[in-house]
Amino acid sequence: MVSSSSSTPATTDHAALTAEGVSVLYGSTPAVRDVYLEIPRNQVVAFIGPSGCGKSTILRCFNRMNDLIQGAHIRGRILFHGQDLYGKGMDPVEVRRRIGMVFQKPNPFPKSIYENIAFGARINGYQGDMDELVEQSLKKAAIWEEVKDKLKESGLALSGGQQQRLCIARAVAIQPEIILMDEPCSALDPISTLRVEELIKELSQNYTIVIVTHNMQQASRVSDYTAFFNAEATEGGGKIGYLVEYDHTENIFHNPREQATQEYVSGRFG
Repeated sequence: MVSSSSSTPATTDHAALTAEGVSVLYGSTPAVRDVYLEIPRNQVVAFIGPSGCGKSTILRCFNRMNDLIQGAHIRGRILFHGQDLYGKGMDPVEVRRRIGMVFQKPNPFPKSIYENIAFGARINGYQGDMDELVEQSLKKAAIWEEVKDKLKESGLALSGGQQQRLCIARAVAIQPEIILMDEPCSALDPISTLRVEELIKELSQNYTIVIVTHNMQQASRVSDYTAFFNAEATEGGGKIGYLVEYDHTENIFHNPREQATQEYVSGRFG
């Protein structure tokens, strides 16, 4: 059972990730406070909320991308297969292999389409048939038919939507368990957005997916669960994010428990 509020953590064997009292600070400045939530396996979870509420910050905690930001540190625990991702002896590189990331703007390597897929697998020690891995990864990202005859061409020559699906294929190629997506459609046209949304639903059959989106219609279309984040002013004049409500997507959009959630999903603020 997934927690439907920020105050009641739930832990089951069906969880891909569990956040227990996670707070994020940049130096001494708090950014997000006391987040409890559980990400179920093979489901799509959407993070929604106004700008500055911490949803991308929490997403980046899930594969330790915040480690790359000077002064950033977290409190609390994030459990993955029963181990704290920030515990002693955890290798951030291995964490990022098992929990992949797709960013807001497509960022193909300045390499061929083939090498975009093969490069990460190769440096992670893949010993199988590379041609087969490249083909299957591109098929899983629903772009194989469009690129199969130009695998030696630069990934940068593709359209924006194709580049984003190439980046998804690149994430899939290193065989992660979880794929994090930080506003993956914000730079795309409506047709490309639809294709990526369809792809997200298809991928959730084999992967757990967490997506940050400002598009509430997108969240309602693609996700099984939705977490609504908000922010409040601090004494220093900044903002600190927090989790307001987390539940099945249908409940968040049609029968939320919190008034703030109702006001946000109905467009009254944000």
